[in-house]
Amino acid sequence: MTKPVVLIAEELSPATVDALGPDFEIRQVDGTDRGALLAALTDANAVLIRSATKMDVEAIGAAPVLKVIARAGVGLDNVDIKAATTAGVMVVNAPTSNIISAAELTIGHILSLARRIPAAHASLAQGQWKRSSFSGVELFEKTVGIVGLGRIGALIAERLRAFGVRVVGFDPYVTPSRAQQLQVELLPLDELLRQSDFVTVHMPKTPETTGMIGTEQLAAMKDTAYVVNVARGGLIDEEALYAALTTGEIAGAGLDVFSAEPPAPDSAAARLVSLPNVVVTPHLGASTEEAQEKAGVSVARSVRLALEGDLVPDAVNVAGGIIDPFVRPGIALVEKLGQFFTGLARAALTSLDIEVRGELAAYDVSVYRLAALKGVLANIVSENVSYVNAPLFAEQRGIETRLIVEPESPLYRNITILRGTLSDGSTLTVAGTLAGTRMVPKVVGINDYEIEVSFERHHIVMRYADRPGIVAIYGKRLGDAGINIESLQVAHPDASGRALSVLTVDSPVPDALLDEMREAVGADLFHQIEITED
Repeated sequence: MTKPVVLIAEELSPATVDALGPDFEIRQVDGTDRGALLAALTDANAVLIRSATKMDVEAIGAAPVLKVIARAGVGLDNVDIKAATTAGVMVVNAPTSNIISAAELTIGHILSLARRIPAAHASLAQGQWKRSSFSGVELFEKTVGIVGLGRIGALIAERLRAFGVRVVGFDPYVTPSRAQQLQVELLPLDELLRQSDFVTVHMPKTPETTGMIGTEQLAAMKDTAYVVNVARGGLIDEEALYAALTTGEIAGAGLDVFSAEPPAPDSAAARLVSLPNVVVTPHLGASTEEAQEKAGVSVARSVRLALEGDLVPDAVNVAGGIIDPFVRPGIALVEKLGQFFTGLARAALTSLDIEVRGELAAYDVSVYRLAALKGVLANIVSENVSYVNAPLFAEQRGIETRLIVEPESPLYRNITILRGTLSDGSTLTVAGTLAGTRMVPKVVGINDYEIEVSFERHHIVMRYADRPGIVAIYGKRLGDAGINIESLQVAHPDASGRALSVLTVDSPVPDALLDEMREAVGADLFHQIEITED
């Protein structure tokens, strides 16, 4: 059996390859060599990158069997997430791999500014001894403002408490109770800037946050204050910062990131680097041995999950989130249930309810919506359908979906029901569960019929007027054709006297034989369903 191809496009730690294990064919390419990258992507199932390799529309288009792009780090500026989503390619990163490293570097920048450590080092390295020239300030009892109280901002707040500082923060998405846990006083941004002796920015880079610290904000700060950016280049307007630093509007700045890296020679960033009251580092936030190893190992594990057809908690373009172990076994069930649903549908689907009942109601089962759509669309859409693009395809086809969660489940410990409305006005319901200690996925309901059939590769579903001898009729025809019935269940007749048979067979049934069987039993509903695996 051919192993999936994992392409490593940039230098990663040896632990990354170890974490992938022996189940993949590992190939190496220089991701900055565009021609070599495009050629190598043609049969790659996964690609691991850092910040130098651009996975844009062209690169994604050159990778017809690509399932996952893994960024060994946090930022995704070099990945076209929209193009990846449309192509059904999962994008994963390592969002927590460098948070400690970034927090510690931020503290380092604050201390370097407070005590003028880089300038003093440079002076002494030149043979000078100018103690009076490098007088600094203590952090004790100063006010430090943290703009953005996410994971890194929270770590910085925790570390700053040891210095005896007052920590204030701004984050429109942080609740007062969370701020209280962090021992941070929430303030509006303009008030934070006015009160702080040091300001450190830790916001994501979006159109709204780009340039969020500009001329007006810098003017609001104390002339003795310092600003630090170890987050994303461009959050601070570099032209405005240069003006504020050269006119004495603020005392200094610490920068690890720039709007363009490396800074162009004639840019504002390049002019900032040359100022004596600026401490700069070349984007070192994740540049520790520990962070690099954690990032590589994290995305390697994500690649393994993705290539096994599983969902990945760190996938940035999948709305699944962290999946509880109690929820995870039902994902494959719901996907197969979606395929079974499509196999029974006689018209286009217009709306779909995914109803989850039982003990699962206490858990986040939002991933079941993705699994249901992936299964429903797998044999409808010509493109590759994945957990990534299934919602997009559903939206394009005007399929409305709802996830309904209820604790009541009279017959089963847990049951998932797909209820759909079709374009001809009819409705269709299929239900499934995981049965027994082995958690075998089974179909347990089709419309008003109660059945219990394990999912296999080939199924035949037929409805007919109940009368003796029907099983013998279709059993003989299948036997004469050399097709074995592996399992069979006949549901009790409904109010109209029609029974439902669900068969599992060991091979596909030719169309001519299907037509013959349909006519022989007088079926008003007759379907052959194939359940496929990724």
